[in-house]
Amino acid sequence: MKILSLLSSLLPLAAAKYPTKPAQPSHNHTVWLCGDSTMAPGGGHNGTEGFGKYLQYSFDSSLIRVNNSAYAGRSARTFTREGRFQAVADKIVPGDWVVIEFGHNDDDGQGTVPANDTKSRVDCPGMGNETCIGSYNNQTEIVQTYVTYLRNASSIFLSLGARVIISPPTPTNPYLTANGSFAWAPTKYSYYSWYIVSSLGGPNAGIYYVDHSSYCAQALELLGADVADAGFPMDNTHTSPYLADVVAKAFVLGVKCGTSPLQDYVVNATSRIQGPELGSCLSIDDTLPI
Repeated sequence: MKILSLLSSLLPLAAAKYPTKPAQPSHNHTVWLCGDSTMAPGGGHNGTEGFGKYLQYSFDSSLIRVNNSAYAGRSARTFTREGRFQAVADKIVPGDWVVIEFGHNDDDGQGTVPANDTKSRVDCPGMGNETCIGSYNNQTEIVQTYVTYLRNASSIFLSLGARVIISPPTPTNPYLTANGSFAWAPTKYSYYSWYIVSSLGGPNAGIYYVDHSSYCAQALELLGADVADAGFPMDNTHTSPYLADVVAKAFVLGVKCGTSPLQDYVVNATSRIQGPELGSCLSIDDTLPI
């Protein structure tokens, strides 16, 4: 994609800090999960579950553990405002990992701007340093963009010696067309997530992009409408425990197919993850929106 290649050449690259492949995985480190209900323990409640619960089963627990700090109903804005990114930063030790995935609550799909957002969670539109006026708890709040919130949090984690993965949000049920056929396309958060990673220096700086959204969509298409419909028991966003496990595996496949050294902690070979349920490795340029 020419646009992505041009953007890559214009974005500042951080000085090389991390080897792309360590000689051996380090011991006694943590993968910190930052996200919303699609990742969080208990999901959106009512029998749903977040995919973060199942990630621990894909990693070698003798080398690394998973801490699910995701929280239902949160956006990049509210996770920042409530000090949840900072709470993770306060516990990080060099060699830890942070996985950041937001998007479901950052835009209500109706074009609502922060000044009119009664839930005080949508971000300021844009992908730079734009700011908007919003309110929270009857006080004026300067609202930043999704890109700014995640860049700021990622920069803090990187400065503490952690490595970071940013991934776009899980898809809503893609079988909601009139005839029940599969229909899905990446959202702006796929591009935003890639842009943040690239602008902070990418793998040389210890930050990586995993296209979780596209890997989930691929799995949902392979599973079919009946399985997908049953996997969204409460609404079109929150998954059943079964589908949450599939979504977790889709994330792991994205890790194994990418450049992140987190793949060295995964207990399954890529060949064992790929298959009729999850599909195979994807080309990043084919799945990013222009």
